[in-house]
Amino acid sequence: MSDSKPKTILITGCSAGGIGAALALRLADQGHRVFATARDARKIPSHVREHRKITALTLDVTDDVSVAAASIAVRAAGRGGLDVLVNNAGVGYTMPLLDVDVDRAKRCHDVNVWGPVRTVQAFSDLLIASRGRVVNIGAAVGCLYSPWIGAYSSSKSALHTVSETLRMELQPFGVTVACLVTGTVATRFHANEGEFSLPADSLYADILRTISRWARGEVGPDQGSVDDYVTQILPDVLGNSRGGKLWRGANSGAAWFASTWLPDYVLDKLVVLNQGLDKLTQSILEKKAE
Repeated sequence: MSDSKPKTILITGCSAGGIGAALALRLADQGHRVFATARDARKIPSHVREHRKITALTLDVTDDVSVAAASIAVRAAGRGGLDVLVNNAGVGYTMPLLDVDVDRAKRCHDVNVWGPVRTVQAFSDLLIASRGRVVNIGAAVGCLYSPWIGAYSSSKSALHTVSETLRMELQPFGVTVACLVTGTVATRFHANEGEFSLPADSLYADILRTISRWARGEVGPDQGSVDDYVTQILPDVLGNSRGGKLWRGANSGAAWFASTWLPDYVLDKLVVLNQGLDKLTQSILEKKAE
């Protein structure tokens, strides 16, 4: 499906300040027909909603009824086809695993893993009819292990597995699947998590400030711009690159090298750098010495 004809594309997670809205606008400017969706369509930027090539829809990827309604709306619009489905909607959750709210962690997986499964199921017949493409937005942290984001990174690891399985299962029907293992991109991702806090009795209370800075995105590798990321992934979205796992975005190459070639003991030292674990260890030792 790498021809140059305008395509019909549905993108989830198109709220302001993120990858989805920027991608929808870029594709529409190129003449493609785009269904830009969000859990609350009012959160899609007005200049995106009002573009003549864009139809804004409400789509909550955790709600079967909402997904079904979006599927009906796409079928009712124009010729009712779909060439590309971009599963971009996602949520984060920063919290030590000893302190996670399991229900919130389940929601993280429901959005990030089962959300894409729901949408693929809902639109599979249209994608098969067009010999189309599924693009899932993964994350490099799904291939690495990092403190504080176990709920989120495990959801992205699961999405990578789901994507590769879908790639094989949909291949006989002519549908390709790409999973974009994304590095660091400057979006509203951290802001959307809300204010970070630990339970009052958390064993990690001594390094609350350090974890909070990670939760707010104030530390860590430099982030690339959304525009640069969208430019890089356009060929992947339009089917001009192969399927499978594709490492994209700032620092994704370094993450691929580290996760592929570095031994665990070296990777551990790099990943926990500035995470506060050394300070916590020192604090525990000092308390034992008192």
